[in-house]
Amino acid sequence: MSQVFGRVLVALLLGSWTALAAAAVAVPAPGTSPRVDAIKKAGALRVGVLANAPWLVENTSGQGEAWSGPAWMLANEYAKRLGVKLQAVPVSHETKVPVLASNQVDISVTPLAETPERLKVVDFIIYSSTSVCMYGLASNPKFAKAKSVDDLNRPDVTIAYYTGGGEEGWVKERFPKAQLRGVAGSGVSPVEEVMAKRADAVPINRVPWVAMGRKLKQLAVLPKANNCQDSKEKAAPVGMAIDKNQDAFLQWARAVEKEIEPRLKKDEARVVDTMK
Repeated sequence: MSQVFGRVLVALLLGSWTALAAAAVAVPAPGTSPRVDAIKKAGALRVGVLANAPWLVENTSGQGEAWSGPAWMLANEYAKRLGVKLQAVPVSHETKVPVLASNQVDISVTPLAETPERLKVVDFIIYSSTSVCMYGLASNPKFAKAKSVDDLNRPDVTIAYYTGGGEEGWVKERFPKAQLRGVAGSGVSPVEEVMAKRADAVPINRVPWVAMGRKLKQLAVLPKANNCQDSKEKAAPVGMAIDKNQDAFLQWARAVEKEIEPRLKKDEARVVDTMK
């Protein structure tokens, strides 16, 4: 009986392994994607890198892996499936998109927001998003009674923002009924306006909110679910880019991303939780 059981167990394990292998996204066959053929011939996947946490984090300590984060995890997955090494190519804010058209890299993995302007020249593999949270003092009755971001759009609520900042236009459109308070300055968010009770609410990107909320326990956030990490306010897709007119390569890259998406989201949450 034990031998029969052993054979059955082995057969089940082999069947499971075969099913998993079959489920994996197939690499484009030779001649299907000129880009894949070129990468395999060179033996390296060239990726443009420029740090932008939590998606791509640079380790400057000189010890351990030089890069980490979900963008690097996805790039590693591509290289592994292609059977080549991963080659990091430093880029700047000015060159992170042009390097694709000039064939200096195969993928620009530095995190990029998908915009109509960029979509004219590159295609995106989306794996995350950026969005905005609204925070205020938990002890402030005006903020405390708000159940959603919509509830802040009232004449008795004052919302502060940095003039010239990325959220200014959005705040004016999102809260037409509220009292708006533009303040000079720069940084993550004008938290002093809330702390001094000059404002009832202030916008902040969802990523730095986690560290701020951890440090300043007297603050509360909207949307409340998942500590605002699933916010759809001022949401914009984030991903990596490849040059246009590479359909086979693009479809394969997108399919691989979908296959390992849970791992990417888990790694992003890990990085966000460690940010200060």
